[in-house]
Amino acid sequence: MVARLVVAAPSSGSGKTTVATGLMAAFAAAGLAVSPHKVGPDYIDPGYHALATGRPGRNLDAFMCGPGLVAPLFAHGARGCDVAVVEGVMGLYDGASGQGELASTAHVAKLLRAPVVLVVDASSQSRSVAALVHGFASWDPGVRMGGVILNKVGSQRHEELLRDALGSSGVPVLGALRRAPQVQAPSRHLGLVPVAERGAAALDSVAASAEQVRRGCDMEALLALARSAPELPGVAWDPHEAVASAAGTASSGLTSAGTASAVLASAGLTSEGAAPPAPGAAPVVALAGGAAFTFSYAEHAELLTAAGADVVPFDPLHDEELPPGTRGLVIGGGFPEMYAPELSANEPLRKAVADLAASGRPVAAECAGLLYLARDLDGKPMCGVLDARARMSERLTLGYREAVAVSDSVLAPAGTRMRGHEFHRTVVEPGAGAVPAWGMHTPERRVEGFVARRVHASYLHTHWAAEPGVAHRFVTRCAA
Repeated sequence: MVARLVVAAPSSGSGKTTVATGLMAAFAAAGLAVSPHKVGPDYIDPGYHALATGRPGRNLDAFMCGPGLVAPLFAHGARGCDVAVVEGVMGLYDGASGQGELASTAHVAKLLRAPVVLVVDASSQSRSVAALVHGFASWDPGVRMGGVILNKVGSQRHEELLRDALGSSGVPVLGALRRAPQVQAPSRHLGLVPVAERGAAALDSVAASAEQVRRGCDMEALLALARSAPELPGVAWDPHEAVASAAGTASSGLTSAGTASAVLASAGLTSEGAAPPAPGAAPVVALAGGAAFTFSYAEHAELLTAAGADVVPFDPLHDEELPPGTRGLVIGGGFPEMYAPELSANEPLRKAVADLAASGRPVAAECAGLLYLARDLDGKPMCGVLDARARMSERLTLGYREAVAVSDSVLAPAGTRMRGHEFHRTVVEPGAGAVPAWGMHTPERRVEGFVARRVHASYLHTHWAAEPGVAHRFVTRCAA
């Protein structure tokens, strides 16, 4: 059993990330092995969590992965740790739009049987804080409210008033934090600036958060609360077992597009050519990283490895060649719009990516990867794999999506249903190719993305743990 607690808040902007990251770093500094987690699809906060703990920050998303995978994915990430800290998303009870509690912090806390610590921005209230905390603690009897941390407290007198008001609430005060500008991370159009772009400044802000939490919180009480969580039933998710199960389903012909032979034939392969790579002959799958491509779920690389790939990271900002022997390419999300001149200036790599795609090697691109494969981004030449142009936009596109694969691709057979999310302030024109990637279950029933040869490019972010057949299918085609 792993001790665990969930850090939540009444709303966004209350200080969840500061408190959760500081708590993770403080526990780690005390010699504990800390497992960091984030509710929802956000990629940026887990980067700060990883910096605080030295372990991959992992997402727990009940919409994209389904409620049944939340506890197994948590157990996988927390294996061997002393304590786990789970940062919530938005307000405690805010989840997928129009779908009740689904994917909310409260929903995940119940799935994990974990106590909740509520972070309250107390900067503009005193006695009213008791009514607010009482409301959140009593709204859902299935959520165990273990305590409250008062954030942005103005003075000693302010703290005394807040503590006095909460004295009869039944919810213990586990900390009170003063305003501290040095712990704040800078933001821009999609939220916090990622760790990979801040260098030493990110380390300093995490250290400042840890010190603030250490000084202002009852660390012993917080650890005791985490240890009071009951045993979590079930077994941990395992990428090898997930891929093996997906491979068995594919080989038995139980795919959404028909028999395995039909799927292979649609991709121009034979069953012999699609056999898993022999030991010692793992196909190299290049995985884009660096400051421009920071959005990736840790499970994706684990699934690719479990499927038989040799996953090799590279940085499109600096590396002029793809990793030696590259047989497939995965380009996740990030901020290429912030680095368009530098990405464009790396002409040797742009040509290498274009040549790889032209050769028929599998390429999977999500959001930032889609922009990088376009002809240009804000007028700066990109890889030119897709006959499309990308530009920044004033409009934020954000939200969960339900999608169906429109056509067979290197990721999924036609008809495969997946859940994902969009998160960008850019526009690609046209929004879909002659063969689109996804059909969206939106009021306008739009199609989106590009499937061309063995390239799959789309704005949709997906979590492959929900459909491990994606990794199996991709690696199979890399090895063919």
